[in-house]
Amino acid sequence: MTENEGNDKKIEGSNPKKKLNVVTFTGAAGLLGLAVSFAIFAFKSHKQKSKKKGLPGCDTVCVNLSAKEILDLAEEIIHKSTRVHDTVALVSLDKLSYENVVLPLAELEARQLSLIQCCVFPKMLSPHDNVRKASAEAEQKIDAHILSCRKREDVYRIIKIYAAKGESIAPEAKCYLQCLVRDFEDNGLNLTAIKREEVERLTNEIDELSLRYIRNLNEDSSCLFFTEDELSGLPLEFLQSLEKTQNKEFKLTLESRNVAAILELCKIAKTRKTVAMAYGKRCGDTNIPVLQRLVHSRHRLARVLGYAHFADYALDRRMSKTSMRVIRFLEDISSSLTDLAIREFSILKDLKRKEEGEIPFGVEDLLYYIKRVEELQFDLDFGDIRQYFPVSLVLSGIFKICQDLFGIKIEEVTEVDVWYHDVRAFAIFDSGSGKLLGYFYLDMFTREGKCNHSCVMALQNNALFSNGACQIPVALLIAQFAKDGSGEAVPLGFSEVVNLFHEFGHVVQHICNRASFARFSGLRVDPDFREIPSQLLENWCYESFTLKLISGYRQDITKPLVDEVCKTLKRWRYSFSALKSLQEILYCLFDQIIYSDDDADLLQLIRSLHPKVMIGLPVVEGTNPASCFPRAVIGSEATCYSRLWSEVYAADIFASKFGDGHPNLYAGLQFRDKVLAPGGGKEPMELLTNFLGREPSTQAFIDSRTNYSL
Repeated sequence: MTENEGNDKKIEGSNPKKKLNVVTFTGAAGLLGLAVSFAIFAFKSHKQKSKKKGLPGCDTVCVNLSAKEILDLAEEIIHKSTRVHDTVALVSLDKLSYENVVLPLAELEARQLSLIQCCVFPKMLSPHDNVRKASAEAEQKIDAHILSCRKREDVYRIIKIYAAKGESIAPEAKCYLQCLVRDFEDNGLNLTAIKREEVERLTNEIDELSLRYIRNLNEDSSCLFFTEDELSGLPLEFLQSLEKTQNKEFKLTLESRNVAAILELCKIAKTRKTVAMAYGKRCGDTNIPVLQRLVHSRHRLARVLGYAHFADYALDRRMSKTSMRVIRFLEDISSSLTDLAIREFSILKDLKRKEEGEIPFGVEDLLYYIKRVEELQFDLDFGDIRQYFPVSLVLSGIFKICQDLFGIKIEEVTEVDVWYHDVRAFAIFDSGSGKLLGYFYLDMFTREGKCNHSCVMALQNNALFSNGACQIPVALLIAQFAKDGSGEAVPLGFSEVVNLFHEFGHVVQHICNRASFARFSGLRVDPDFREIPSQLLENWCYESFTLKLISGYRQDITKPLVDEVCKTLKRWRYSFSALKSLQEILYCLFDQIIYSDDDADLLQLIRSLHPKVMIGLPVVEGTNPASCFPRAVIGSEATCYSRLWSEVYAADIFASKFGDGHPNLYAGLQFRDKVLAPGGGKEPMELLTNFLGREPSTQAFIDSRTNYSL
């Protein structure tokens, strides 16, 4: 079968069309400058060839390219990007200006983001295997090209000389210019040739060590064997999922989902401890030395780049700024929650004593006894609650809350290309002026060939061009909801409801960000700030007003959840929240300390830190979490604190401005205009202080836990 035959073969979800019910808006057309004109021409030619119909006013967003079109577009992106960089590099030194140095690169970046995303996102979502493969290949080529551009000494020289002129430009433009300089200097272009070689060597070494650490964990084949009695408390479906040996023992591999089930549900203390010890010992002999070398290499890299240690390098451009501030933040919350954690721990110890006698309480008992107390304290059947959250009702409820809160109007857009039959597209308008703010796609249900995680992707960022034309932002929300055998959407579990609120917060953030530069619009904001709007929106999931709005029994959607269940869900949210927070703080502190101290002893550190943070509970005997802590290796190295940071400041915003749980349009519009609209071109702490009328505080986060304590 040829490539075209593969794409043209009729399958469910192949090239469906939908009816248009939104007025067509003219987007950026006929824009000034080489960086813009080539992008529009190149992409329109692809759309004309494939006869795709995109969103009104978004000429550069096409979501249904064939494998050949993706690869051709990737080559065109690289070719035209090279031409723009070549043009900038050749600008005469006596004629350097914002218009011929900064502007071409800014407008190139703005227009190419959507082109790149059209090449890249199909690898996650396309129903066609050849398209997914082409998308992955295109991504590799584009990534390599972008990296090579950021190593071009000729372009860096021009930008650096122009920046030194100190020409008066707008604040956001000045911030963008600083980012351009950093793009090159992060690759060592401000260093001597010897130091630059050292940066490249250390970067390669760090990549190799990081991958080795993760590969060791992925290849770990450790397993344990238990009798059925030793697995008492585990549901039948879990036991049926395990391999059974000839002597009728169950083989338990140490995958995280298996371990979590044991620690939460198994009634046998010895089994819980055995599993916790085995899980914590994984790759101890191999990964501890790898992590030690990795930490030292990162410290050396930071020093070559002018920082005292890796943590300060990682935090330099984040809200937190310094490792000292992060550690103080974590320790302040830890000390504020200690008294509550001691009370929570006392409840758990009392129950364990009643059920198991005087066996010492270990950290491996936490999950099991937290769940046991919650079963006794709360009359919540999450299986029954699921029936109250049909997808359509939850989605319409989220739309209404966001419309009432942020002054927006959401309408479905039909008769546009989508990559699968159940993908939907929507437009967001300002409810006051009727102005189109942006679009978003929803790809909500699992299927073969689709990625297995939930997220929001930018397909196009807001941008204002030199002639005043504005590029419309477009977002994509990916979820993983289920359908039953007849193809009907299965009602959502409560955790899925919370997740949908969270992800839709990113959609609102992306669309309402009105930064002029694509570099600062959409979700391209400070990582410490990025999760705050989504964490804020999560708060409405637990308010009675919201729960009644988004719920209705499956057979009779006019029957929402009763008040008592709504109140119980809010209490359940904060049950044992102090102990849970301390566990997170423990790992955040470990991560922060190893990357801010050259001489941290990984084994001694966890042994001393664990009882200090966890109110006397020692680490599980014979284990060292450093051997199986991938977040500190790839993705969140020196920044594990960031999720908690966002949650704390979101709690402050909610308590200060939205405390009654009802959508407050005035406060919501203020948040939209003062916090979301400026985007990444302004300091997040400045935005939050301006909105709150004071600096953000941790007190609301602490109060929310203590007010709902058991």
